[in-house]
Amino acid sequence: MKENAIEIEIINLQASLCKSLSDPKRLRIIQSLRSGERTVNELTAILGIKQSNASQHLAVLRKIGIINPRKEGNTVYYRLAHPKIAEACDLVHEVIAAQLKNGRLISSLMQSGR
Repeated sequence: MKENAIEIEIINLQASLCKSLSDPKRLRIIQSLRSGERTVNELTAILGIKQSNASQHLAVLRKIGIINPRKEGNTVYYRLAHPKIAEACDLVHEVIAAQLKNGRLISSLMQSGR
């Protein structure tokens, strides 16, 4: 593969990863997994959603490689596959918070009709 083709593939995979993070519940799952492994039951309690809904979100995150499952008996524990994903979420969070503080994001959201 040429260097340009590799870079294009990386960008495509980056877009897929960002798309998988576009749901607030998935971001909350990542936030919940920062401190360590959690079960589906623990995550459903934290997020206040049904187990089937939590399982769907976990499947999306697992497919893109953001989380890893570990089975112990009948219980599946989930953890972040790489701690840098939480750092990346923190960085985006900080940028948005700074924009909100400066009033930039609010005015752009108002212009877009949100």
